[in-house]
Amino acid sequence: MSKIRITKQFTFETGHALYGYDGKCKNVHGHSYKLSVTVIGSPITDTSNVKYGMVIDFGDLKKIVKEEIVDVFDHATVFNKNTPHVELAKELKDRGHHVILVDYQPTSEMMVIDFAKKIQKRLPENIKLHGIKLQETDTSFAEWYASDN
Repeated sequence: MSKIRITKQFTFETGHALYGYDGKCKNVHGHSYKLSVTVIGSPITDTSNVKYGMVIDFGDLKKIVKEEIVDVFDHATVFNKNTPHVELAKELKDRGHHVILVDYQPTSEMMVIDFAKKIQKRLPENIKLHGIKLQETDTSFAEWYASDN
């Protein structure tokens, strides 16, 4: 059976700051992220299966990505917990803000690595993550491909 790639797109708003960076992104700022998640597999051939003809139900893929990424990162501010930004994070949390502390510099590059790990853990065994594209702006994005890793 043919292998087919299925892609689902998502959007979310997230703030971050890059500790130690030598440009404007050292300041807390935000992005309207666009996330594309592509999986690969063979369409279901069992005619008695309610998902006959699908690689994966778009709704099932949406549930995974929303629970692991969108619902977590949307309207949050992300900081590297191994930097002095942890003090700012504590202040924001104390004031009721949604803050995420990660163990990496929260660049698009590092975020797609994190997102790939989270999505891969949740996919059915017969479905593989093919790639992720995270757009920070209309002209800037990072991509992760399973074939490269």
